[in-house]
Amino acid sequence: MERPFSQACENNKAAILNVIKPLLKHSGKVLEIGSGTGQHAVYFAEEMPQLFWQTSDCRENIAGINHWLDWAGLENIGRPVELDVNNRWSVATVPALFSANTLHIMSWQEVERFFLQLAAVVADNGLVCVYGPFNYGGQYTSESNASFDRWLKTQNPCSAIRDFERVDALANEAGLVLETDYSMPANNRLLHWQKRRPEAA
Repeated sequence: MERPFSQACENNKAAILNVIKPLLKHSGKVLEIGSGTGQHAVYFAEEMPQLFWQTSDCRENIAGINHWLDWAGLENIGRPVELDVNNRWSVATVPALFSANTLHIMSWQEVERFFLQLAAVVADNGLVCVYGPFNYGGQYTSESNASFDRWLKTQNPCSAIRDFERVDALANEAGLVLETDYSMPANNRLLHWQKRRPEAA
């Protein structure tokens, strides 16, 4: 089996790194939800050697991620944990969580479960960074995003570009506060939330 390859990952990895590198500087460990091909994980782990990057994905992508990890030979990257948003995440609490190009692939019910699950996994004051396309005020931000959304629905009627406001509401329910909404190339965004520490009773 050859290493899987995503041209989109190659195109966006440097831009994403520029944003997350200062955010994750002191996090120590990052859990990536939906590592896909494994390209992002290898690139980010190499560029941020002070972090331990924990990969995860559904069963069918595990072998491909492992091929990238074998090729890279990095010590600060964890073998992929098999993870399904529909089931309980069997992972330890982490100070930071990252996910790229996942919310528009999931059904809306799975997006809801994603935020319910991360609420139990991200430590108090921890960071959550999510990259991908979003709509604002129920509107596409570009014609290319509108075309991409139509294509998504041909692949899976449950997939769709998500409305920022609805996603942020789920994040708020999970105890997250939006810190920054970064504009990214190719009409994408990177949303950075911080988990509130529960107030003492």
